[in-house]
Amino acid sequence: MNYKMMGRFCGRILLVEGVFMVPAMLISLFGREFASARAFLWSIGIILLLAWLLMWFGRGSKKKFYAKEGLACVGISWVVMSLLGCLPFCISGAIPNFVDAFFEIVSGFTTTGASILPAVEGLPRGILYWRSFSHWLGGMGVLVFLLAITSAGGGDNGFTMHLLRAESPGPNVGKLVPKMRKTAGILYLLYIVLTVLNTVFLLCGDMSLFESVCTAFGTAGTGGFGVRNDSIAGYSPYIQNVCTVFMLLFGVNFSCFYMLLIRQFKAVLKDEELRLYLGIVAGSVVLIVLNLKDFYGTLGETIRHAAFQVASIVTTTGFATTDFDLWPGFSKAILLCLMVVGASAGSTGGGFKCGRLLLVLKSLRRSVRKVVNPQKVEVVRMNGNPISEKVLQNTNAYLAAYVIITGVSFLLISIDGFSITTNISAVLACFNNIGPGFEMVGPACNFSSYSIFSKLVLIMDMLAGRLEIFPILILFSRTTWRHR
Repeated sequence: MNYKMMGRFCGRILLVEGVFMVPAMLISLFGREFASARAFLWSIGIILLLAWLLMWFGRGSKKKFYAKEGLACVGISWVVMSLLGCLPFCISGAIPNFVDAFFEIVSGFTTTGASILPAVEGLPRGILYWRSFSHWLGGMGVLVFLLAITSAGGGDNGFTMHLLRAESPGPNVGKLVPKMRKTAGILYLLYIVLTVLNTVFLLCGDMSLFESVCTAFGTAGTGGFGVRNDSIAGYSPYIQNVCTVFMLLFGVNFSCFYMLLIRQFKAVLKDEELRLYLGIVAGSVVLIVLNLKDFYGTLGETIRHAAFQVASIVTTTGFATTDFDLWPGFSKAILLCLMVVGASAGSTGGGFKCGRLLLVLKSLRRSVRKVVNPQKVEVVRMNGNPISEKVLQNTNAYLAAYVIITGVSFLLISIDGFSITTNISAVLACFNNIGPGFEMVGPACNFSSYSIFSKLVLIMDMLAGRLEIFPILILFSRTTWRHR
C-alpha cells in the first residue's frame, strides 16, 4: 500500500476544500454574519494545516499506484473531506450536534439532499451557500476536479485512471480523449457551462442571484438542497420548468454532450442508455399524469408536477414542487422504482444507473436464450460494441452488493421502530443519493427523528451510493491494508 502517495492526494483534496470555503466566508462577511465568518476562518485554518501535514508526509512518494490504492484513496478522501467539511456547521452553531452536521455535509457532498434540518430559511447565507456548493463540488467529484487542474507528470503508472474509475459513476469509465487530464478537464468544462446556463435561465425568471446560484448548484450536482423551506414549490411555473429541463440534462451521460460538440449526432441518437433513460422518464410521466387526473385543478398543472417529480427522482436530485407523499399509491410506486433505477452512467445522478440496468437486462436475456440453446455463443453488446465478461461480472457483483447493503441497512435502522415504508424509503433515498423518501422522511419532513446509530448507517449508505459501493467496502477489508 502506497501510504505516502495516498497522504499526498488526501492533502491536495483538503487544500481544494479549504480554498472552496473562501467564497462562503466572504459571503458571510459581506452579510455581516460574523459568527459564520469566524467559523469558516477557523475551519479553513484547520483544513489547510492538516493538508500541509499530509502533503509533508507524502513528500518524495513513489507514483506507483494500483487499483487497490485508487479505491482506498477515494474512500478515505471522501470520509476525511466530509469530517472536516462539517466544521463550519458545528463551529457557527447552525448545526451544533456533530453527527447531525456530519450527516448534512455527507448528504451535500454525495449529492443526496437528505436533511436533518426542519427549516433552512433562518440559516446564515454563508452556511446556505456552503451547503448548496457541496452539491456542486461532489456532483462531478473533487478528485475529477483535481485531475482536471493538475498534472501528475510523466510515468504516472495509471494512477489517474484508477482514481477516475473509483470516483466516476457507472459500470465502466473510459477516456473521451487519450490523456486523462484532458478527459477530466472536458468533463468539468461541460459541467461549468451547463451550470452557468442553468443560472442564467433562473435569473430570467426573476430569481435573485443568490438563490439562482444555489439552486443551480443543487440542480447541477443533482443534490436537492434548497434555500427555501418548501424547496421549489414557492417559485413560479417557469422556474419549476427550467429546473425540470436541467435536472434531466444533468442526468444524461456527459459523453453524449461531448459527442454533440464534435458533431457525432448519429452516435447520440443511437445511444441505447440515453433512449432507455428518456423512455423511462416519458413513460413514468404519462402513467403518473393518468393516475393524477383528478388530483390537481388543470391538466397543465398535473403535467408540470408529474414531470418535475419524475425528473427530480430519476436523476436523484430530490427537489420538490408538491408533497408527493400524498399522491395515490400507484404514482408513489412509480417514484419508488425510479429511486432504484436512477440516472445515466457518467452523469451526476445516482441510483443503480440506466447503463447497469441495460446490461443486467441484456445479460438476463442471454442467460434465458442459453437455457433454450446451450450451445449458442452470444456476446452482450452495448451500442453495437461487445461488452467484456469482466464488465458483466462487475455489474453482477455490484447488483449483489447493492441488494445486500440495502437489506442490511433496512434491518439496522428498523431498530428505531418507524414504519416499513419510512425505513425502506429512507435507505433507498440515502443509498441512491435522492434525498426525500416517504412518510416520516417525505418531502415535507426530514431525517432528524432517526437515532445517532441510524444516522451513521445512512451516512455510510450515502457514501457507498455516491462512490459506487466498492471504494467504501474496500476500507473494511483486511487485505487492503496488508503490505505486498
